[in-house]
Amino acid sequence: MRCGWAGPDPVYIAYHDDEWGVPVRDDRRLFEFLVLEGAQAGLSWITILRKRENYRRAFARFDPTRVARFERRAVRALLDNAGLVRNARKIDSAVENARAFLR
Repeated sequence: MRCGWAGPDPVYIAYHDDEWGVPVRDDRRLFEFLVLEGAQAGLSWITILRKRENYRRAFARFDPTRVARFERRAVRALLDNAGLVRNARKIDSAVENARAFLR
């Protein structure tokens, strides 16, 4: 049985059926959700799910070790990436969260 919020969008349906409510124990996957949740603040979850592949490419497949090493130049490039939510605070927080995640 599918929740009403999953709607007709295939991206939402796949998320609902395969991910929502499923426990996650993989660190990289947990970091992915941390970054995506941060990007989602103030927006709809479907907006972020539709941009997910762009986030995977831009954030080194959510490798926290690589993201933690992003410097200003990399962050500026992310701000120019139309496939992401181009909010400086959200992008900076993803890099800082990678560093905290590793600690």
